[in-house]
Amino acid sequence: MALIGVAASILLLLIFIRIMFVFLSTGKPVRNLCSSKPVSTLIILGSGGHTAEMMNLLCVLEIDKFSPRSYIAAATDNMSLQKAKVFEQSLAHGASAGNTSRTAKFMQIYRSREVGQSYVTSVGTTLVAMVHALWLILKIRPTVVLCNGPGTCVPLCVAAFLVKVVGIRWSFIFYVESIARVKKLSLSGLMLYKLHLADQFFVQWPKLQKAYPRAQYVGCLM
Repeated sequence: MALIGVAASILLLLIFIRIMFVFLSTGKPVRNLCSSKPVSTLIILGSGGHTAEMMNLLCVLEIDKFSPRSYIAAATDNMSLQKAKVFEQSLAHGASAGNTSRTAKFMQIYRSREVGQSYVTSVGTTLVAMVHALWLILKIRPTVVLCNGPGTCVPLCVAAFLVKVVGIRWSFIFYVESIARVKKLSLSGLMLYKLHLADQFFVQWPKLQKAYPRAQYVGCLM
């Protein structure tokens, strides 16, 4: 029994050290993405203007570098994936996109909480969403995760962090706060900021950067 206790203590210590290593490594300058080699990218979409902002953001990126691309939206969001498909179709007609847009995938995830849903019943749906998010992350294994505030991004980013801790895949999480957030972060942004889950956290207003000093002010991206 004593040996089992010692082994358990050592295992817990190793897990703790690994978690601390991931926490300390998160947020440091990302050098692994500087090569010209394309990187597998997960793009998280959301209703209420989030998808429109994400599409605008993708338009200013060197899109060929972020390939293959996987888009994820909530299961009850019928518009976001359609907008992503239109975006990919526009790339397919452009010379710069080559054939990379053909590799795009479109997926849906359970919502943690629907609008108006009670907090009691949302406990169960949050657990379901977390398990589903972990399955999706293990399936996609993205090198880069792009998100800009929909609630759907929280379980996916937590799942990506857990996969980092286990050592299956090191996913770099890039969070861009919505341009609508001038003085305060959204709930999703606040959670990712407080939990140190994002490798790079961008805001579009100087007041936000002053309130949250670990964020990077990049000006208006839209």
